[in-house]
Amino acid sequence: MNGGPARGFSAAIALVLAVGAVSWASILVRLCDAPSLGIAFYRLLFSVLILLPWGVRRGTTVTPRTYALGAAAGLLLALHFATWISSLRFTTVASSVVIVTTQPAFTAAFGPLFLKERPGRGGILAVVLALAGTAVLAGGDLALGGRALLGDLLALAGAVTASLYFMIGRRVREEIGFVRYLFLVNSVCAVALLAFAAGWGADLRGYPAATWGWLLLMAVGPHLLGHGLLNWSVRRLRAFTVNMAILGEPVLATVYAAVLFREVPGKAFYAGALLIVTGIFSAVRDERGRTADPSL
Repeated sequence: MNGGPARGFSAAIALVLAVGAVSWASILVRLCDAPSLGIAFYRLLFSVLILLPWGVRRGTTVTPRTYALGAAAGLLLALHFATWISSLRFTTVASSVVIVTTQPAFTAAFGPLFLKERPGRGGILAVVLALAGTAVLAGGDLALGGRALLGDLLALAGAVTASLYFMIGRRVREEIGFVRYLFLVNSVCAVALLAFAAGWGADLRGYPAATWGWLLLMAVGPHLLGHGLLNWSVRRLRAFTVNMAILGEPVLATVYAAVLFREVPGKAFYAGALLIVTGIFSAVRDERGRTADPSL
């Protein structure tokens, strides 16, 4: 790809900013006094409204196949938010965020099939370390009963759908501009979440004023800035690298939850966090000299 080290450095900076932004998502969800599907829907609706002036501009012709893939990505994103945000009602911030960020394992599994990207030895070691850290962090939920286990399963579903979403996004971004892509995917996602909310009977009205503020902040920060930069980075770095970097989110989110909600992690958190951070560094070292395949 053109750009060399400078482009790679810019992508790395964007990835750091993205992880910092998305790490606040679980905290903002906890602050909202609204049903899970309502939170997910308005997060996407506000994002679409912000993107509207740019999303409706005329651009290059988009093929029906690209629209179909974009719609599939939007539906997967809706399933991701519906399952993950719901998980925060049943389990701790630490367990939910840690489990949902195991998506690199699924990227490593599906990547060779969909993106022709195979992690090197360092990448495989990164997955092993990250999953080991996840097991240490989430293991305490076994003693909390079925409610926490349901939350863990919902977070796991969020990890699978997020991984598939990012891999499809890599292909769609080849044929459509960045902002236009975000507008397309977010619009489909918002419509799908509205359908989910209606089918589930979730209340979409009457929230406290503070909740509307948190929802808007969620759309601007974790969603547009965080997820937007992740989508930008995934066209300049390998999907595996982007997914591995996201593993920094649970460490930050757990620290925030400890300070704001008194959800102080046990000793296992520190061991698990160390394994996750080590996994991230292993992935970064493995990516030296590698770039995303521009033909995909």
